[in-house]
Amino acid sequence: MSTINITNARQNLYQLVSDVNIGFNPITIVNNKGDNAVLISEEEWKNIEETLYLTSIPGYVDEIKKIDSQEKWKVAEEYNPDEEW
Repeated sequence: MSTINITNARQNLYQLVSDVNIGFNPITIVNNKGDNAVLISEEEWKNIEETLYLTSIPGYVDEIKKIDSQEKWKVAEEYNPDEEW
């Protein structure tokens, strides 16, 4: 994760927003008071919110782990959108 001080972040805000949207690499913005913030893309934030929601459902994570352990991933075929059903 990149780090930038708040003065430079203010001067380069447009570029920073562009950077986090293109590379999905969060940027820590620091100030001299220790009140730091993290800049991430909106898409990344929505993904985090979705993950937090899904993992808050009782038994959800355990069920996913159970399914994953029962799957035969080595023999699974790659999805082909052109395959006829």
